[in-house]
Parts: sequence; C-alpha cells; structure tokens
Amino acid sequence: MKTTILTIAALLAASTVTAQRVMTIDQCVSDALQHNVKMKNADNDVEAARQAKKQAFTKYFPTVGATGVGFMADNELLQMSLGEGMEMGMLKNGISGGVSAQMPLFTGGRILNSNKLAEVGVETSRLQREMAKNDVVLTAENYFWQVAMLKEKLKTVTAVERQLSQFAKDADAAVKAGVTDRNDLLQVSLRKNETRSGRITLENALATTRRLLAQYTGHADDSVDVAADIDGGMPESPSALYAEPSVALASTNEYALLEQNVKANKLQYKLAVGENLPSVAIGGGYFYNDFLDKSQQSWVGFATVSIPLSGWWGGSHDMKKKKLAVRNAQNTLQDNAQLLVINMENKWNDLNDAYRQIGIALETIAQADENLRLHTDYYTAGTATMSDLLEAQTLYQDSKYAYIEAFAKYQIKKREYLQAVGQ
Repeated sequence: MKTTILTIAALLAASTVTAQRVMTIDQCVSDALQHNVKMKNADNDVEAARQAKKQAFTKYFPTVGATGVGFMADNELLQMSLGEGMEMGMLKNGISGGVSAQMPLFTGGRILNSNKLAEVGVETSRLQREMAKNDVVLTAENYFWQVAMLKEKLKTVTAVERQLSQFAKDADAAVKAGVTDRNDLLQVSLRKNETRSGRITLENALATTRRLLAQYTGHADDSVDVAADIDGGMPESPSALYAEPSVALASTNEYALLEQNVKANKLQYKLAVGENLPSVAIGGGYFYNDFLDKSQQSWVGFATVSIPLSGWWGGSHDMKKKKLAVRNAQNTLQDNAQLLVINMENKWNDLNDAYRQIGIALETIAQADENLRLHTDYYTAGTATMSDLLEAQTLYQDSKYAYIEAFAKYQIKKREYLQAVGQ
C-alpha cells in the first residue's frame, strides 16, 4: 500500500512538472509576440491599411455604371387635344436602360496623391506595429525578470532561514551553558516570524507575476516558470552597445513615424490644391429605350470638363490651412528629434548607472558576508550580542536583495536603451 501511494504521488508530481512550461527569455518574448492581443490588433491595422491602399488604386480605372427604368400608368402621360372630340395620348408605358463607363484623364493629381497617401498609411501602420512590438517585448521581459527576481529572493530567504535555525541552536546551547539568558532565543524566534511573513509576501507576489506572464504569453493561468541565471557576478559591460545618438536617430521607429506624418500632411495639401483644379474625363455608353412602342438603341461618347469656379473662395482657405498643418508637422519633427536624442542619452546613462549599481551591490555582499561571519564568531565567543548578530544577518539579506534587484534592473535598462537607439 505504501509503495502504491508513493508511486501515485510521484506520477502526480511528474505530471505537474510536465504541465509547467519553463521558458528562457527568448521563448518568453517569442510567445508574447505570437499570442499577445496588442500584436494581433497591430497586424489587423496593417492589413486594413493595405486594403485602403488597394481601394485607392481602383480610382485609376474607369467607373462603370448601369441604369434602368420602366413605368406603367393608368392613363397616357402625354395627352393632346387635336380638335373637338379628338384626343390623343402617348407614353402609357415604357422602358429605358443603359450602360456607361467614364475614365478620368486629369483630376488635379487627386488620384495620384490619394494613392501616395495610402502608401504612407501602410508605412505608418507598419511603424506603429514595430512600436507595439517593442512594447510587447519590453513588457514580456519585465515580467520575466520580475519572476526571476522573486525566485532569487526566495532562495535568499531559504538561506536566511537556515542561518536562523543555526542561530537558534547556538543560542539554545548558550542558554544551557548559562552564558546568556532566553532573550536571545526570543529574538531569534521573532526574526523567524518576520522571515516567514516576508516569505509569504514573496510567494504571493511570485504567484501573481507568474499568472501575468502566463496571460501575456498566451498560456494557461499559472502554468509557466522562467529559467534565468542570476549567478552573483557582473554581466558583460554595456560599452559595446553604445550608438551615437545623431546617427541612430534615423533608424528609430519614432523618428520614421514623424517623417511619415510630414509626408501625409504634404499630400493632404496637394489634395486640397487638386480639389480646386479642373477635372477632365472621357466616357461612352450604350442606351436603349422603348417609349412609343418602338425600340431605339444608341451608342454615345462624351467628354466632361469640370471647373470649380466658386470653389476657389473656400478652397483657398483650405489650402492655407493645410499648408500650416505641414509647417506644424515639420516643427514637431524637429522638436521631437531633439527629444529622441535626449532620451537616448538618458537611457545610456540609466544603463551605465544600473551596471555600476551591480558592482556596488557585489561589494556590499562581500562586506556584509564578512561582517556576518565575524559577528557569528563574536557571538560564539561571547563578545557580541544576539541583537548584533541579527543586525549583521539583516544587512547580509538586504545586500543580497539589492544585488538581485540591481541585476534585474540592468537587464530591463539594456532593453530600453537598445529600443531607444532603434536596435
């Protein structure tokens, strides 16, 4: 019976492990890009812009239309009196129909510029998709490193719990030897309770963050874990990642989007000009009618010229408005380009600060570890109090937390900087 129970427990544990998906950071990002709703919506926006471009292209082709009409009246629609007692009526019923086609020859550049504007729309939606991609990647990495950070903190808590258990044994031995009183045991018990409370907080935060990561990457709730290596060392120096801001500016999605905005406003101005230019079109058609009990067929060719004479009054103001919009777009481009350069410099400074913080945290860990070792020896020798030892242990725990947080922050800052320089 015991063997059967152990076998069932092992199988259940194995199935739980199998059901849980352990992801590297690359797998995490890949799944997020594949399943996240922001990317799905961005893909739909790109496709919608492509359909708008195809719609604009159809304006190059002739417009074809067909009309038909038929009528039947209780009396003739056209009645005449030819004299006393003499009446004549016509058009009591009849049919008419036709098909015509019209081809634009000149529209003031409206068709051409509309197609160019549609191309700008496609490129704009593509750039917006790239920006959405950056947001998804950054958010996925944030969740990844939050999970990794919380797991490392739990490892630290486990190590602290082992230390406290050893402190309790030492204190108990000291009490039995009559070296100290039971107050030392009470202090250790209080610290154990504090550590247990901290563990509960960390475990709850880890469970929530794992659920968020699972939802963001398109997996079942609480079904994912991460494989991260926070090995207690220094990561590779960020110096190789540096890009000159003025050079990197042109490769950023934000700057390209601003350029597309200028292009769109220039095309809007050209469309406003075209609205006030003459339009020329040619066409032809086939028409059939039967009104007087006699059918008639006709082939017709025609040309049209449309000149918006009165339209120039309001159109001139519209053109001036569109020209001012172009200037605003150009001003926005120049201003935001400077802000993008400043942002690159700030992200670079943040990255280097985060890297240096890791070095400081490692130095602090070494010092706190030595301090804890010394106070442990001092307490054993009876030259330090339990309060001093517990304070040294707290400093050690805080130093480990600081390193874990600094390491995770550096990874996020690296991603933010690479995105800021268009990489």
